[in-house]
Amino acid sequence: MDQRKRSLITSFLIGFVILVGLDQWTKGLVVKYLKGNPPAVLWEGVFEFRYSENRGAAFGMLQEQQGFFFLIALLVLAAIIFVLVRMPAARRYRPLAVCLMALGAGAMGNMIDRVSQGFVVDFLYFKLINFPIFNVADCYVTLSAFGLVLLILFYYKDEDMACFSLKGQKGKKEEEKQ
Repeated sequence: MDQRKRSLITSFLIGFVILVGLDQWTKGLVVKYLKGNPPAVLWEGVFEFRYSENRGAAFGMLQEQQGFFFLIALLVLAAIIFVLVRMPAARRYRPLAVCLMALGAGAMGNMIDRVSQGFVVDFLYFKLINFPIFNVADCYVTLSAFGLVLLILFYYKDEDMACFSLKGQKGKKEEEKQ
């Protein structure tokens, strides 16, 4: 493994640990200060911190399916590792690495909650639109998924993404032999 690839993976892992740590820290603060207490209103009628235990997925879907969510998180993390290993160390792929790092950190942050507590701590609530309560890990997942869509649609070309397919790697190796 060359120095640039090692740097990419090291940066990825450091960022991943920091993001997971930030998610777990915010959830810890919420448990300490809001569990069993009224919401902390930041903007009356608009936004507040409110303790909630989510035993499902987004918007409370699939309640009590912790094994399913654990499996999905493992598959997401495995896919991220697969892409990271195949990703060229070129600067062009840094935005992709950042999105994958945030996506993985979000999956890991909520997986830690599910395994350790049997539910995910949510606390960010937009009261104005009565949006479902969410957490920092959910923000990572949502923003990184949006970023990935934008990158794939508008930034990367088909040839940029060929390195991630098995066919693309095989074709690349055949070209190198010639």
